[in-house]
Amino acid sequence: MYSYVTDGNEIYRRSFAMIREESDLGRFDAAQAQVAVRMIHAAGQTDLASDIEFSAGVVPAARAALSAGRPILCDVNMVASGVTRRRLPADNQVLCLLKDPRVPELAARLGTTRTAAAVELWAEHLEGSVVAVGNAPTALFHLLKWLSDDPARPRPAAVLGIPVGFVGAAESKAALASDAQALGIEFVTVHGRRGGSAITCAAINALATEQEIME
Repeated sequence: MYSYVTDGNEIYRRSFAMIREESDLGRFDAAQAQVAVRMIHAAGQTDLASDIEFSAGVVPAARAALSAGRPILCDVNMVASGVTRRRLPADNQVLCLLKDPRVPELAARLGTTRTAAAVELWAEHLEGSVVAVGNAPTALFHLLKWLSDDPARPRPAAVLGIPVGFVGAAESKAALASDAQALGIEFVTVHGRRGGSAITCAAINALATEQEIME
C-alpha cells in the first residue's frame, strides 16, 4: 500500500543531497558545510543555513580535541543522550552534571538555574573540551561570565552554543559570537530563537568524524 525508502543510509544520502541542493552553503568551507548539512537535517529547515555561524578554527579545533580524547560537556541530558557514541574517535566521555547532588544548593546560592549552576562543576573537565549547550541560555551566559571573570581559567577547545527559546536564547548566542575571540574560544552557533538538542547533537556527531554517513 505504501511505497517508501527503507534503507537508512540511502535516506541519509538523498537527504544530504537535497540539503546541499536547496541550501545556501557558499559562505562555508568544506568542513563547515559538512557540519551545517547535519544541523539543517536535524532542523528540517534549509533556511537554517543563514543563521549558522562558525568561528574560523572551530571545526579543526573540535575534531582535534575529540581525537585527543577530550570530553564533551553537555548542559542537559537530552544533548548527552543524542551523541552517537560509535562516531566518537576516542571513546570520549560525554558528561552532563545537571543531576550532581551539589547542583540544587549551588543554584540557590548563586541565584540562578540548575543548568547554569552545573557549569560551575565543569571546571576540572573544561580544559580542551568540547562544550555543547543545546537547551539553556543561562548555561551559555554563565559559561561566558565564568570565563571572562578570570583569564587564567581553563578554556574549552570549542563551544557549541545552540540553546533554543524565547527568553535569552538569541541574546546568549549573540554574546558568544561577539565575545568568543576576546575569551579565546572557538564556537558554533545558530543565531536567533532556533536551536535545541537535536541541532546541537547533529553538530557534535558531524564534528566527531569526517565520514558523513556511517555504513
